[in-house]
Parts: sequence; structure tokens; C-alpha cells
Amino acid sequence: MTRHRSPGGQQNAPVQQHDSDEESTADRNRKHRPPTPSSVLRGRIVVAAVAAGAFAAAGQAMAAEQDQSDSQQDDSTPLASSQEAAASLGTATEENTGTKGSDGASAGVGGAAPSPEVLPVARTANTDDEVRKIAKSQRVERAREAAIREARQPDYVAPAEGTFTSGFGGRWGTTHYGIDIANSKGTKISSVAEGTVLEAGPASGFGLWVRVQHTDGTITVYGHVHSVTVQEGEKVEAGDQIATMGNRGFSTGTHLHFEVWNQGGKKINPLPWLNARGVNVT
Repeated sequence: MTRHRSPGGQQNAPVQQHDSDEESTADRNRKHRPPTPSSVLRGRIVVAAVAAGAFAAAGQAMAAEQDQSDSQQDDSTPLASSQEAAASLGTATEENTGTKGSDGASAGVGGAAPSPEVLPVARTANTDDEVRKIAKSQRVERAREAAIREARQPDYVAPAEGTFTSGFGGRWGTTHYGIDIANSKGTKISSVAEGTVLEAGPASGFGLWVRVQHTDGTITVYGHVHSVTVQEGEKVEAGDQIATMGNRGFSTGTHLHFEVWNQGGKKINPLPWLNARGVNVT
């Protein structure tokens, strides 16, 4: 390295030989690198790209809005008013965030929710009239059911279930004025037809008995019973229980002694009388 002096006596700054070499290398790199666009050009490119993206987004939004409008027109679904929407939004905001206004009331979009509207309900008929109609309908239905039961109920039934053991007529030198039906103690004894209880209690020779007078004046007698389940003057229907089977009085075993007295008070054979009315006990 050599030093040179300037004409003014000042020394020139030392010149390093490798600086020229670095400059030559930089010049070569610039020659091979593609030219960099200016800052103005770069700005224009960015603006154009942003504008294109905004235009595309606007087009999509307009298309979606048009589809939604067409769908709403097809469905014809009424929308809530702005006041109702604001009230609902305010209520939802308060429930979700728990925010309150300065006066302690719930704060929300559109202000406080409106009070619920109570609509009057038109009365179609007088309540008392409706109640009377229902009660009448129920009475008619009960009467109809009673009529059906009565129609299904037989006019005559057997006095008891069991084994026929003895008939009407002479027996061991005496007259047996009825029939005997044997069964276990406590077996149900029924009135053979509709009638009124004449007697229900103690009776000579029978221990306990029940006598029933029927609508045609005929009287039926039920003897040797264990217990009585009706009382004098009581109304009974065919099949109603009036006593239970027993062995009271002059009896050799548990059974029912059944008699029939005609309108004149004469004791007649019960078998033909029952058979004539559709009842068979043998």
C-alpha cells in the first residue's frame, strides 16, 4: 500500500485494494438479479388484489341475500315486529350476561320487555247449562244400564245350588210339603223371584226360616237355614241372597227345605211350579 500526498500537503485517505474487488462483485450480482418493482407499483398491485377480493365477497353476499329472500317469500313465515325482536334480544342478553341497567332493571337492546298481553276468552255457553246437560246425560246413562241389567236378569232362579235329595209327597207315613236340596253349610240361598220378605227368623220345626211373597201373590218358604241375611219388609229380586244353608230344627243333615204356597195358601209341589218357569233343580 502506498500513500499519496495532495497538492495542499494533506494526505489522501489510504485506499484499500480489496474495495474495488467488492464493488466489482456487487455490480455483477445486480446484473444477474431481476429488477425489483418500485414501491408505487407494489402499492397498486396490493390495492387491485384487495379490490378484487372485496368485489367477490360482495357478490357472494348479494347472492346469499337473494336466496334467503326467495326462501322467505316461499315459506311466507311472518316475522316478529322490531319491538318484539328487541324485547326478546334484551331478555336473552340479560339472561346470558346478567347485566342490569342503572336503575336496577334489566338492560338489553330495545329496552325493557313489554308486559304479556292477556287476551279475553269467549264463553261459548252458560256453565250452569252445561253442568245440567252433563248431569242429565249421566242419569240417562244410568237408567239405560239399569234397564239392560233388568232385561238380562232372569225372572226365576233356583233357590240353591246342590243335590236334590227329597221330593214333594208322602214320606215315612207323613207328607213332605216341599223339596230338599243338600249342600255344605253356608251355601247361598236365593229368592226364586222378585218379592217382599214376609218373615225372617225363628220358626217351629225349621229352626230358622224366610218367607217371601211374590208379585202374583205366591209365597215361597226357605227352612232349616243357618243364618238370615234379610229382614221383614225388604224388597228382593230373583237371585238375591236371603239366607245361608244350615241344619237347624228337625233336620238330619245340612240342606234347604223349599216350599211353594199358592195365592190361596195351599202348599203345592215345587217341582212343576219351578219347571213351568224354566228352572230345573233335579
